Amino acid sequence: MKNKIIEQLRDALENAKSSILVIEKLLQNLTGEKNFFPEKIKKTKVKIDGDEKIVEGIFDGQNMIAGKKIFPVPVNYASKSKLVEGDKLKLTIRENGEFIYKQIELVPREFLVGHLILEESQYKILASGREFCVLRASVTFFRAEIGDEITIAVPKKKSAKWAAIENILPKIQK
Repeated sequence: MKNKIIEQLRDALENAKSSILVIEKLLQNLTGEKNFFPEKIKKTKVKIDGDEKIVEGIFDGQNMIAGKKIFPVPVNYASKSKLVEGDKLKLTIRENGEFIYKQIELVPREFLVGHLILEESQYKILASGREFCVLRASVTFFRAEIGDEITIAVPKKKSAKWAAIENILPKIQK
């Protein structure tokens, strides 16, 4: 029971972090201050289709970035869809406020095998001499445990901080 509550609290914290990023962006838009995000950002393109708004953006490992806006991607969707940094997403915002994400273009991927670790409440995979963050929801979805040998997907031609868990390799008994 206690572990389940801790897991829910960690998921809530992960969602809160994404919300903070959205708030920072809104503050930047309202105040005109550019101190929040000094990097150059393109304008967000929004297409209106009937009563729906459609926004396209790029997945950054946790969120969809569309021009100046950051849209938190539900961790369960990112995990089950095995989203990788650089994947192109389409977000449909319905009239009732419902957000529907769809993966529309995949970046070329490479697959690596590594081991799951937990470092300061962040799950990571150590693979090919590199460290990749993975979503807590992916770890729980696959029922992974610290030390498990895991296959991950990462962008093929781009350095990435985040990876998608592809699968857990079975433990072979000797």
